[in-house]
Amino acid sequence: MYAYAGLEDLVLLYPVYAVLFADTGLDAAEISSLFVIWSLAGFVLEVPSGVLADLLPRRTLLVLAPLLNGAGFALWTVAPSYPAFAAGFVLWGAGEALRSGTYQALAWTELDRLGAADGYERLVGRGRALGLTAQLLAAALAGPVLAAGGYRALGLASTAALVLCACVALTLPDSRAPAPDEGEEEPGFRAVLRGGLRELRRTPGARRAALFWAVVTGVTALDEYVPLLADAVAPGPAALPLLVGLVTAGAAVGGWLAGRGPRRAGGVLAAGAACLAGGALSGHPAGLVPVAVAYGVFEWTMARADARLQAAVSDRSRATVTSLAGFGSEVVAVLVFAGYALGSQVAGTGLLFAAGAVPYLLMSLSDFREWRRRGRRTLKE
Repeated sequence: MYAYAGLEDLVLLYPVYAVLFADTGLDAAEISSLFVIWSLAGFVLEVPSGVLADLLPRRTLLVLAPLLNGAGFALWTVAPSYPAFAAGFVLWGAGEALRSGTYQALAWTELDRLGAADGYERLVGRGRALGLTAQLLAAALAGPVLAAGGYRALGLASTAALVLCACVALTLPDSRAPAPDEGEEEPGFRAVLRGGLRELRRTPGARRAALFWAVVTGVTALDEYVPLLADAVAPGPAALPLLVGLVTAGAAVGGWLAGRGPRRAGGVLAAGAACLAGGALSGHPAGLVPVAVAYGVFEWTMARADARLQAAVSDRSRATVTSLAGFGSEVVAVLVFAGYALGSQVAGTGLLFAAGAVPYLLMSLSDFREWRRRGRRTLKE
């Protein structure tokens, strides 16, 4: 699963696809509309894909996901135009939706079958770290490959990496046999979806875990603006990629440390929120160091929250519930984007990042309350 996580992000088009659109002749409005299409595809397909992952073999969906992404990038490569870019984003959104929830559900189920579910947090954390490392490698390779073979070479290399990712997915275990739903010989789409919603409604632990995960992951959408934060304090253009890379490296370190440290995420998350706010408000290039630490904390916390969510749900609805939480994460991300757009009219980048620390602080307080509640329950028993 580590190889899968790394290869799906080894996409050389990632650092330059917006430039590809501009060089093809698209203006800012057309490029923005493509991002809207991408977001809509993810919104529409997120929950249905999770239900499918509880109905169909999960390994099959993990094979299909990178192939859809690769098909989109291949389309960009052979026929660069607005319709091709739009279709590619729909395919990309579909691939991401198929992967979302399915990867986590398969990983937890297989580890649990082996009696190693306590290693899930470490697995998903390191998987995300490998994905971030692959993105850094792709960014380093994109320039030389673009100079040598142009956008076509970047597209072919990206497609090849995703095809290889699909081949790796064929080797993943998938021993789960979907269980029939209550009163039915075979589970149906609506029955599985109702089961996932019922589990969130009737299981307080699952509901709280899903909300915590959705907020913590959704607010990380703020990282799309890290280049703007770095640009505001960079001493020169040459320092910009180094500062952005520093934050990405910090996030990767946090992923590698997943599964270690205190059981309670609240204190660590509060410290991360303080680092984010303090570093963003410093107005100095060195302020990106605590920001990098903050993003490492957020990666660590996301792995912890993911493990908490998986432990709270049953396998029959695992991918559905995870995708419902993923849908909530997308909603939070949209609110972050809208909040940043509105806030930018009256505040600078540093202050907006500091404001982004507030949801993390609130989630840390909710985690403290949850542990206190558990402690009282244990004493009563």
